[in-house]
Amino acid sequence: MNRVGFFMVGWLVLSLGMASSSSAGVMIPLTVFTDKDKVLIMAPHPDDEGIATGGIIQQALKAGAEVRVVLMTNGENNELSFIVYKKRPVLRSKEILAMGEMRYKESLAATGILGLKPQDIIALGYPDFGTMDILTQYWGPVRRPFRAMLSRQRYVPYSDALSFGAPYVGESILNDLKTVIKDFQPTKIFVSHPADTNRDHRALYLFTRIALWDLEDEIVVPEVHPYIVHVVGWPKPRGYEPSLILYVPADFVNSDIQWETVPLQDSEILRKHEAIKQYVSQVKYAPNYLVTFVRSNELFGDYPSIPIIRQMTSVPAWQCVGKDDGAAVGKLKGYAETIASTSYARQGNNFLVKLVLKRAMDKDMGVSVFLMGYRSDMPFAEMPKLNLLVGIDGFHIKDRKKNIASKEVMLTSNDRELIFTVPLSLLGLPERILSSAKTSRYDLTLDETAWRVLLIK
Repeated sequence: MNRVGFFMVGWLVLSLGMASSSSAGVMIPLTVFTDKDKVLIMAPHPDDEGIATGGIIQQALKAGAEVRVVLMTNGENNELSFIVYKKRPVLRSKEILAMGEMRYKESLAATGILGLKPQDIIALGYPDFGTMDILTQYWGPVRRPFRAMLSRQRYVPYSDALSFGAPYVGESILNDLKTVIKDFQPTKIFVSHPADTNRDHRALYLFTRIALWDLEDEIVVPEVHPYIVHVVGWPKPRGYEPSLILYVPADFVNSDIQWETVPLQDSEILRKHEAIKQYVSQVKYAPNYLVTFVRSNELFGDYPSIPIIRQMTSVPAWQCVGKDDGAAVGKLKGYAETIASTSYARQGNNFLVKLVLKRAMDKDMGVSVFLMGYRSDMPFAEMPKLNLLVGIDGFHIKDRKKNIASKEVMLTSNDRELIFTVPLSLLGLPERILSSAKTSRYDLTLDETAWRVLLIK
């Protein structure tokens, strides 16, 4: 066994021992790279590529693999970081976009240290903190594209973006991702996680999955390795601790995610640290946060898809994903978790969702369930994207931004349990369903589950 192999085995034994002693979850080694690999790094914001995959980029390049990085947004919505950086509020649209340009340049500097060239970085320029709304609401003929919160733009404003001037609608993002994937033909994709607390991180995962489904007959399907960044209270301790292991977050220890780990050598850790220093605007805002991800490994893992089998029985055969298998991705500070479990079933031509709460709903609490259908012979833009809403003003159904009336959709509930029955025809007779649920108080999210892929058999 060579020195590198001995290092990896020894590191794995140590990490598994630490994992079991700290209840941090089991991790398996990720397959190494070869010179035949084409590695695509998908980053929701400039800095995610460095903190989540700085080691991956180096190891892929060392193996002779090709590497590209896609930045979905320029990260221009982080007003607090800009106040710290500029020492004053940044309010004008022109200033906001200038900060987005600066974050893009920070990404070029960081990835340059990791070994990439500027032409290896592909900026898309979509709105920071807006891509989840675009995914769930802005498709097809819309009166106006999505409007970004701070920059107030409705079209890609960056001249060096892949599709300068493209409207902020779902088709624009999906078409850009499909173009990149089809042109590059990646063998491995590293992308943000469906259980990340950041909305853009979850949205990029979903857009990537949809793009890959659309391209199944045109490309060799690549491996997909999601990375997680934003989890409440993780990782700890904060700060630069390069000898420590990036462990599995406690909320995911009992999930059905198979976690994968990539050990980093000392030289790779040092270079990753130097790269992260280039994200100056973000480091000044949270000096102990970004460097927390400079650890002795990097962490990846995904949920498996859930087959939903058609049942003809009178009692639903529920498939429960629980809170560990559909882990909470966010909860409002000062409030306890509210979602106990999420379950799915299919009875005949109906799709059922059961949400069990940890406490009874009060008059100020709202519940919503997202259901987006996918089928290979129908453009995703034309498929229904339902939001089932329960609140103080009753039960409502939305398809994107439009309220719809359907007597076929039923809600049965008691204080802590809600069951939604939806005809599959209302979801476009899908082959797959993308689903998530959340609770809220007024417009503030209390608790939210990870997005899951459901296979309709």
